[in-house]
Amino acid sequence: MAKRLTEIKSSLDGQLGKRLMLKANSGRRKTIERSGFLAETYPSVFVVQLDQEENAFQRVSYSYADVLTETVELTFFDEQSGEAAWSGQ
Repeated sequence: MAKRLTEIKSSLDGQLGKRLMLKANSGRRKTIERSGFLAETYPSVFVVQLDQEENAFQRVSYSYADVLTETVELTFFDEQSGEAAWSGQ
């Protein structure tokens, strides 16, 4: 796992446009799993475009600190093989 926010941001910059599975801890033993692709990265947050068939809203954003503290786990998939290519846990 990356140890600094800048390392997390730079590794996510290299994953723009790739499919991912997002697992977010929303407190009190409640975990949300969503799929989509990494749409944009900004200095403090990143935006995930969600699959419309599965979700009520189109986009969600999280901070890089959420990845650092493991509140959000990202798993990117290789388009060719369908296997996990990068995991930000």
